[in-house]
Amino acid sequence: MLVDNAIVALENIFRHREMGKSRGEAAYQGVVEVWGALLASTLTTVAIFLPIVFVEDEAGQLFRDIAIAVSSSVVLSLVVAISVIPSMANKMLRVARADGAGKGEEDILAGSDIGLGGRFRRLISDGVYSISGSTFRRIAVVVLLIGGSALVMGFLLPKGEYLPTGNRNLVFSILLPPPGYNLDELIQLGQGIEDNLRPRWEAQPGSPEAEAIQGPLIKNVFYVARGRSAFLGARAQDPSRARELIPIIQGPLFAVPGMIAIVIQSGLFQRGGRAIDIEITGPDLGRLVSLGGQVFGQVRQLIPGVQARPIPSLDIGNPEVRVIPDRVKAAQLGLSASEIGVAVNALMDGALIDGYQYEGEEIDLTLRGMEDWFRTQDIGNLLIHTPRGRLVPLSSVADIVVTTGPEQINHIERSRAITISATPPEGLALETALEQIQEQIVQPLIDSGQVSPPYNITLAGTADDLRQTQEAMKWNFLLALAITYLLMASLFESFLYPLVIMLSVPPALAGGLVGLATVNLFTLQALDILTMLGFVILIGVVVNNAILIVHQTLNNIRDGEPDDKIAIREAVSSRVRPIFMSVITSVFGMLPLILFPGAGSELYRGLGSVVIGGLIVSTLFTLFLVPTFLSLALDIVSHFRNKRIRIADAA
Repeated sequence: MLVDNAIVALENIFRHREMGKSRGEAAYQGVVEVWGALLASTLTTVAIFLPIVFVEDEAGQLFRDIAIAVSSSVVLSLVVAISVIPSMANKMLRVARADGAGKGEEDILAGSDIGLGGRFRRLISDGVYSISGSTFRRIAVVVLLIGGSALVMGFLLPKGEYLPTGNRNLVFSILLPPPGYNLDELIQLGQGIEDNLRPRWEAQPGSPEAEAIQGPLIKNVFYVARGRSAFLGARAQDPSRARELIPIIQGPLFAVPGMIAIVIQSGLFQRGGRAIDIEITGPDLGRLVSLGGQVFGQVRQLIPGVQARPIPSLDIGNPEVRVIPDRVKAAQLGLSASEIGVAVNALMDGALIDGYQYEGEEIDLTLRGMEDWFRTQDIGNLLIHTPRGRLVPLSSVADIVVTTGPEQINHIERSRAITISATPPEGLALETALEQIQEQIVQPLIDSGQVSPPYNITLAGTADDLRQTQEAMKWNFLLALAITYLLMASLFESFLYPLVIMLSVPPALAGGLVGLATVNLFTLQALDILTMLGFVILIGVVVNNAILIVHQTLNNIRDGEPDDKIAIREAVSSRVRPIFMSVITSVFGMLPLILFPGAGSELYRGLGSVVIGGLIVSTLFTLFLVPTFLSLALDIVSHFRNKRIRIADAA
C-alpha cells in the first residue's frame, strides 16, 4: 500500500516514455497527469485512519500506532512519488520504444496490445465500452455487483471477537475445590496433579521417554494454594504447542468430584481472556447466591464446553464469627460500633494504621494485640479500652454469634454482588456466546420477575469491552467514510464523482469477508478487532483504484475527448496496468501474514486475509463497476448541463 503512489507515478512516466517523449517531458507530464489522483488518494487514506487515533481502551492502544505510522508513511510516499521518482526516471529511462516516434497515444496503445497484458487491457476496456453503450446493461451491472456484494456480506459476516489471544506460552488455571476442603487437602490435591504431570517435565526432549509421551512436554509448572482456592500454571517446551496443554491439565482436575476448574491459555493483551462476566447485584446475600447458582447451571447447560466459575464462591457454609455491637451498652461506655470493630481487628489480626516510605517502598504500620487467640469461645473475653481508660470484655458491649457465611462478599457500586464468569470454548465466537446468554438466560430472568429492583443482572467483563469497541469502530468507520466522501467532493468539486468512487467499497468489504472465510477453511480465525482494522485499511486502498479511473476520465474529457464513453474506455485502458501492479505488490506483501508461521503470525492472519481478499475481489469489480456507474453519472451531468443551456438560450 505504501508503494502505490510510487508505482502509479513511475508507470505513468513510463507510459509517456513509450509514446516517444523525451525523458524530461515524460517525467514532467507523467507526474502532472496523476498528481491530482495521488493527492486525493493520500488525503483519503489519511482521513480514513485519522478517526482511529481517537479510539480508547486496548483497541486504541493497538490501533493508534498503526494509524499514525500508516498516515505518515503515505504522506512521505506522496512526496517521494512527485519528487524522487520523476528525478530518477529522468536519469534511468533512457530507451524509448522504437515505434513510438511520431505516433499518437491511441496508436501506441493499439500497437502495444500484441502482448498478453495488452490484450487483457484491451479486453477490459472494450468490455467497459460495450457495457456503457446500453442504459439497461449499465443499470444491470451496478445492481448485480452491488446486490451481490450485499448478499455476500449478509451471508458471510461472522460474529465478532474482542482481542486476539495470541499464542503465549502460559496455561493458567484457577481451581475452586468443593466445600469443606482445607489447606492440607489443597496441598494434597496439588501433589496429585504434580504426580500426573511429572513425566512431562522430567523427560528430556528427544529422549525415548519423551517420544513415548503423547502431547507436548512441560518446561516448568507451578501450583499455589491460598485460602479456599488454588492456582496452577504451566509452560510448554515447544512454545507453539502451549494450547495443547489445556486438555492435559484438565484431565486430573476434572477427575476430582465437585471441582470447578478454569483452564485457559493466558492472553497477550488481557488478563481475563475471553470471559463474559454475568454480574448479579442486590441487597440479600442468600438471594444472590440462589440466583448465582441458577445462572451458573444454566450457563453450563446452554454452552457445551464452557468454563464457568462463581466470583466469589456460591458456598455460604464457611464458619463465621459475627460481632454484633450492643449500641445502648456501647454508648453508655462512650464506644461507637466502628471503634469496637477497629479494636477487634487490631486484637485478632492487626489493624493497618499508617505507612511510611523506606528506600522507595511503602512500609505498612500495623497495630496488633500482644496475645494470640485460637479459640472462638474466647473472643468474648477480648479486653476493649474505653475513652474513660477502663478495660471491658468484648461480650459486655457486643453479642458474639458463631454461625456460617460466605468466604468473602464482593460489592459493585456499593451493592452486594455475585459474578458468574463464563469463558466460551475456542470454536464459539464471543459475540455469539454473549447473545445466547443475553437472550436465553438474562432476559428470561428479567421478564419472569426473578430479577427485579433492587436486584439487577448485567453482562460485563470482556463482553462489555467488545460492545464498546464495536460501537466505537462502527462510528469511526462511518466517520471515515463521511470524511473521505467530503474530502473527495472538495478535490473533484463535485458531489457526484465521489459517490462513484465510494461505490467500490461494498465489493471490497464482500471480498474481505470471502478472504476471511477462505482462511477459516484451514484454520480458526475470528473477526477480532485487529481483523476489523483490515476493513479500514481496505477502504483506504480500494478507493485509490477508483480515484485513478475517475481522475483519468476527467482528464481525457478536459483534454478535448467529446465522447464520454471513449474517455472512460481510454482511462480504463491506461490505468489497468498501474492498478494491477499496485494490487499485486500489496497482495504479495500481505501473503506472509497468512502463509508463514512464527511468533505473532496468528495476530495478523485475519488482517492479511481481509486485505488480500478485498483487494482481489474489489479490483475485478472496480474495473467494471466504477466505469459503468461513472458513465451513468456523466450522462446525468450532461443532461443537467444541456438543460441549463436550453433554459439560458430561452431566456
